[in-house]
Amino acid sequence: MSDKRLIILNRGKFILFFTFVFVLLALIAGAVWYADYQINVPLDSQGQEKVFVIEKGEGLKTVADKLEKENLVRQKFWFTAYVFYRGWAGQLKAGEFILSPSMTTPEIAREIIGQALAQEIKVTIPEGFALKKIDARLAAAGLIRAGELLAQSSNLEGYLFPDTYQFEKDAGLDEIIGKMTDNFDQKVDQDLRDEIAAQGKTLKEIVALASIIEKEVSNDGDRQIVSGIFWQRLKDNYPLQSCATIAYILGIDKWRYSIDDTKIDSPYNTYQNTGLPPGPICNPGLKSIEAAIYPQKTDYYFFLSKPDGETVFSKTLEEHNLNKAKYLN
Repeated sequence: MSDKRLIILNRGKFILFFTFVFVLLALIAGAVWYADYQINVPLDSQGQEKVFVIEKGEGLKTVADKLEKENLVRQKFWFTAYVFYRGWAGQLKAGEFILSPSMTTPEIAREIIGQALAQEIKVTIPEGFALKKIDARLAAAGLIRAGELLAQSSNLEGYLFPDTYQFEKDAGLDEIIGKMTDNFDQKVDQDLRDEIAAQGKTLKEIVALASIIEKEVSNDGDRQIVSGIFWQRLKDNYPLQSCATIAYILGIDKWRYSIDDTKIDSPYNTYQNTGLPPGPICNPGLKSIEAAIYPQKTDYYFFLSKPDGETVFSKTLEEHNLNKAKYLN
């Protein structure tokens, strides 16, 4: 093949490649323009406002169909695609909305979703909150009356799972409790419950001990060791001697509790009574629940928490008393 013919052939390949790239870019540009047109150009810039209704139980597909049929969006596909892109697919709520074909797809979506989100209240329940604190937080958020949770749910201490929740403004107490207990059931799943049963223990025992662990230890890495200490004490019929239970009885947290505090008459007093308290003293997180199920066996029998949160373990009472003098005085 001559050099001249080779040059012509290569030039042809280059032109073909360039043409392909040009057409591809043109198609991409056209697709981008078309999508932008569908999403950001109103259906009718002179359109009048109308009331658009989302009925209870209607999902994104139904809402998109209705928007197209009522001539509020050009094509339902682009509304659906935009809502999915923004991660709003699960945020639709029933209600009445003032919409217009003069609005763009993003404006319509934000109007619908924004009102839905405005109808919800975000509440965070930290790990270790007792019913009294949960009641106060829900009341502060305007979801319940102060004392309402305490009056109706005293037997749920320990089973209202700590988490961040989205509640509708008009959610009733039953709905709030249901959401939190359902979360507990999901987190404390069947595998964990089977393990509890295999150990010959009950869920109530596990949650009660987990609630003490939650209040006693801030370091996740120490929870299983503390769990092992407590289970060994229970086996030995030795008092748990948990200051967290004294705090629960008194309703106040102190850095140090007096001898008189530890003598208070209550079934929750783990200084005066052996065994577990009658029930949980707070609502523990999953780490503490798992620690109660899977204790770590060690030679330790005592522990204390330093002011910085570090846990100091001891094998003997003498060693423990030395640590108290060193770190707590």
